Amino acid sequence: MAYSSSLPFSVCLLVLFHGCFAHIDLVTNHHQGQPWGQPQQPQPRRQSQCQIQNLNALQPKHRFRSEAGETEFWDQNEEQFQCASVAFLRHKIQRKGLLLPSFTSAPMLFYVEQGEGIHGAVFPGCPETYQSQSQQNIQDRPQRDQHQKLRRLKEGDVVALPAGVAHWIFNNGRSQLVLVALADVGNDANQLDENFRKFFLAGNPQGGVVRGGQSRDRNQRQSRTQRGEREEEESQESGGNNVLSGFRDNILAQAFGIDTRLARKLQNERDNRGAIVRMEHEFVWPEKGQRRQGREEEGEEEREPKWQRRQESQEEGSEEEEREERGRGSRRSGNGLEETFCSMRLKHRTPASSADVFNPRGGRITTVNSFNLPILQYLQLSAERGVLYNNAIYAPHWNMNAHSIVYITRGNGRIQIVSENGEAIFDEQVERGQVITVPQNHAVVKKAGRRGFEWIAFKTNANAKISQIAGRVSIMRGLPVDVLANSFGISREEAMRLKHNRQEVSVFSPRQGSQQ
Repeated sequence: MAYSSSLPFSVCLLVLFHGCFAHIDLVTNHHQGQPWGQPQQPQPRRQSQCQIQNLNALQPKHRFRSEAGETEFWDQNEEQFQCASVAFLRHKIQRKGLLLPSFTSAPMLFYVEQGEGIHGAVFPGCPETYQSQSQQNIQDRPQRDQHQKLRRLKEGDVVALPAGVAHWIFNNGRSQLVLVALADVGNDANQLDENFRKFFLAGNPQGGVVRGGQSRDRNQRQSRTQRGEREEEESQESGGNNVLSGFRDNILAQAFGIDTRLARKLQNERDNRGAIVRMEHEFVWPEKGQRRQGREEEGEEEREPKWQRRQESQEEGSEEEEREERGRGSRRSGNGLEETFCSMRLKHRTPASSADVFNPRGGRITTVNSFNLPILQYLQLSAERGVLYNNAIYAPHWNMNAHSIVYITRGNGRIQIVSENGEAIFDEQVERGQVITVPQNHAVVKKAGRRGFEWIAFKTNANAKISQIAGRVSIMRGLPVDVLANSFGISREEAMRLKHNRQEVSVFSPRQGSQQ
């Protein structure tokens, strides 16, 4: 009887302890650097077929013009993009142009190739901690608007954008703003298929912009026909092409607490401006930026001393830098709480002063990964900005754990890519505006032309690693000289020259007598 009466008590005690340990494990995982709802380890990428026999440097295939700019897409059906499971696009935004608010089903990395602007991203549930003052007064009182954080964009900035986060971009500069972007459609965050999709919250963008240049899905056309709906030609007049246009106007009116007339305006069915529109109302940078914005409008910016502009720029960015320093300190302590969801940094600049590798006669390499932009740990993406001087060489190497999608930003040069069977699948001159994919573990070398050579490479790993074939930190330096001599059938003296003739790291200066 004593045994039978103690059995229920033992079972209850076991359940209690199991629940306690489960709670402890959940809290421990959170404090080890994983935000709530995130897996403890990054999820593996979807594997694609990569039977590439030949590569080509690609230009954009689809172009869609808007009122204040244009959007270009590279052909996502290209074999090299299918291998890497990515989509590639470029926005050209004219002065005072606004890229309408939108979001995608895949994480993205942007690079500011030219110009400057303002970027806003809205994270659900985060407070509107920034305040702007409108230039339009109501009843002689200035109107203040609260919103989430804004970020200044300048040439050389890398911007990360998680899947499903709505964002917009405004060109407040004096020249065209050009951004190139990679969408990682093979990322685990994308629960749809690997076709690029862009969901607009406003406007009436062309259907090709929404679908990344792809034609309307055949199954979607068939299902619409089966439902008795009339198939419309792809045009801006046929529908709003934003997510609000599919709702009934009376439902929208109730949801927003507005009348149906205004609700129909939100659906933008007769809007022909496209995805990039001209902002009619002048945008005012909040708080400290208002002083500088006023001087720019009056033309006093050029007369302002450079040291004063630099000081104000540092003041405006001090809050973000302080957060970054706190994040670095917390990462050293390893408690995993370096950034909260609402204050995480999305932007990282790549000036010459921050280069990871610098050769005064060869050039520089700057890496953006999860160590200097922690959000990339969750996006599983990184970037590399390269600058080579006249006839300099980026050491032969292979990407150990990532595909590399290279976009040429300036100058020209030669890229050679070699597959596992020793065949050169690419050996051509490349120039500004072209894209080439370097598959994982394929050996690659870059040599600058007479005008120099610059690029931005997007990589499909948060901490992409390379293994060099030549140079001071190469695999050749790590092998014993006898292993080298016997592997290549050369003398020990020749093997020693092979190991030690190049003392530079990654970026090699041109040798005398070298020719393009």
